[in-house]
Amino acid sequence: MIQVIKQEIEMEESLKQRLEFICQFSKTKPIFINGSIRRIDKSNLNFIEPHRVIIKGITFLVFNYFTDIYIRNLANKIQISELEYYLNTTN
Repeated sequence: MIQVIKQEIEMEESLKQRLEFICQFSKTKPIFINGSIRRIDKSNLNFIEPHRVIIKGITFLVFNYFTDIYIRNLANKIQISELEYYLNTTN
């Protein structure tokens, strides 16, 4: 039987503070959900689930130590520095 081991990853504190700071300027409140590492027991298969940040009903995906933020999925990305502009131009 295949056993999947899930290990939660804490979001980097400086990344979390940076996103909270950007949201303050956009007058919104973010919801943070920590990511995880999923491993299949007795194999070398691993999957890194990104941290999720929900702002204005939009789910953003972020990884520790990255400067990009992904919008809804891994196909659409912007720089974290462009997040305030993105939030102010969307509903």
